[in-house]
Amino acid sequence: MPRLAANVGALLYRCAVEEMVLEVAEESAPHGPSLSPSRAADFMTCPLLYRFRVIDRLPEPPTAATARGTLVHAVLEKLFDLPAADRTPQAARGLLTPEWDRLAAAEPDLAALFSDDAERTDWLASATAILDAYFTLEDPRRLEPAERECYVEVTLESGLRLRGYIDRLDVAPGGEIRIVDYKTGRAPREAYEASALFQMKFYALVLWRLRGQVPRLLQLMYLAEGEILRYAPDESDLLATERKVAALWQAIERARAAGDWRPRPSRLCDWCNHKALCPEFGGTPPPLPQPGQPVSLSENPLD
Repeated sequence: MPRLAANVGALLYRCAVEEMVLEVAEESAPHGPSLSPSRAADFMTCPLLYRFRVIDRLPEPPTAATARGTLVHAVLEKLFDLPAADRTPQAARGLLTPEWDRLAAAEPDLAALFSDDAERTDWLASATAILDAYFTLEDPRRLEPAERECYVEVTLESGLRLRGYIDRLDVAPGGEIRIVDYKTGRAPREAYEASALFQMKFYALVLWRLRGQVPRLLQLMYLAEGEILRYAPDESDLLATERKVAALWQAIERARAAGDWRPRPSRLCDWCNHKALCPEFGGTPPPLPQPGQPVSLSENPLD
């Protein structure tokens, strides 16, 4: 599984897959059971975490790290609105403060993250460093993404909807599809690369079922560390992913039917927003719906 430090030989890509993009369903539309790669990963990590996020829908305040990721994604999306020749590190830095002001105005919890201007300035500097690192990985002047922040959804024969947002879709002149995802956290150790790629294979499965075309390349860009993880899937990969998703959904359905959302302790518990409610740490989860009351497994369309 190759891990490369740069992408200076990137091909020129162009727009060609508008038909792959699906609009988010209206709030009034009926929602059946759905699964995104994030919530699938939650259940694999800890069934109780999945319950907290999907059934209880417990609020999770933003952190400096999650806010930085949101800001960097927003800037990179806006960067490709500029003419190709203008997509420079200086232009990206110039987008940081306006994008932050826009995000903070829309979400007051973001603005409340910092106690003073000095703390905010230091944090913006850390986001600037991540953006600067992005330019060591690829040259956006040579790219024309087909889609950015692309919502995709497909319903399997079982009735389960697979859905999610793809950071970037590139399409080569010959029609080959590349799925790109930006990460602002740490790159996984080699032993955990398969888990990191599950999200990308999930997206590839959705696109394959929508278009009948297996994406040529899956590309995870770990911006802060200047690393790229690439994987070329084939049809057997995506069939295996589909079987894994089906088995995972069966496990979720069994947990729902039994009301058994047991915790799975790990080192990740130290970063969990809901640790105080976890029985493993002396907490008590909120009560589940009473027998006979419906339990929705339809995810928030913005997750």
